[in-house]
Amino acid sequence: MEYKYCENGNFEDLSSGRVIYGGSGVPNFPVRLGNEIYRRCTGYLPGKAHFTIYDPCCGGGYLLTVLGFCNHNIAKITASDISGEMVAAAAKNLALLTRKGLERRRQELDALLRQYQKPSHREALCSLERLQTSLRHDIPSTLFATDCTKAIPFEGTPDIIMTDVPYGSLTTWEDGGENPLLAMYLRLSEIARPDTVLAVIMDKGQKYRGDVWVRLEKQVIGKRKFEIYRRRI
Repeated sequence: MEYKYCENGNFEDLSSGRVIYGGSGVPNFPVRLGNEIYRRCTGYLPGKAHFTIYDPCCGGGYLLTVLGFCNHNIAKITASDISGEMVAAAAKNLALLTRKGLERRRQELDALLRQYQKPSHREALCSLERLQTSLRHDIPSTLFATDCTKAIPFEGTPDIIMTDVPYGSLTTWEDGGENPLLAMYLRLSEIARPDTVLAVIMDKGQKYRGDVWVRLEKQVIGKRKFEIYRRRI
């Protein structure tokens, strides 16, 4: 795949479990790919300087947290998941996109370093300092637990909806009937404006068969693919 907007680089400061919280059942996402997809989405919204973004399958919030640190044009983040446990994990990570949250994380890592004297904790503190410098403004976030294959209690309308849907052995759909992917697309159309951009990352074998969203582009990367859409007027 050709990367148009995100050059390759060292993303170790954003590694899961270093500053950003990891955990069992919390999937990661390639940092460069996530930024590339987000920036392609912003390219379909010319004239806008700041963006609101929503992830209806946020898991532990890793992808959204990475996007917040890497993109200063994000004005607000909204995240939801069917699992209340995952929403709680995402809340901890998205809090890192504030000065208060980063300071709280620094205190945790300081305590771990004093107790265990591990080089990994010292390296994490160095990463945190760099992330503090890169965070130009606090990014507010709203989180809630919901099944995105049913009516979504979203207030307002997002500029960008971006999500890595369940697939593989780590994450699975918990509900949604026979075709949860299609149900999600339909529900997302209910909270979207005509200019809202939707990016869905999925397994190569998953397909959207519907007429509510118009596909703008599709890219295959290894075992996964992403597709970008705009709601049909």
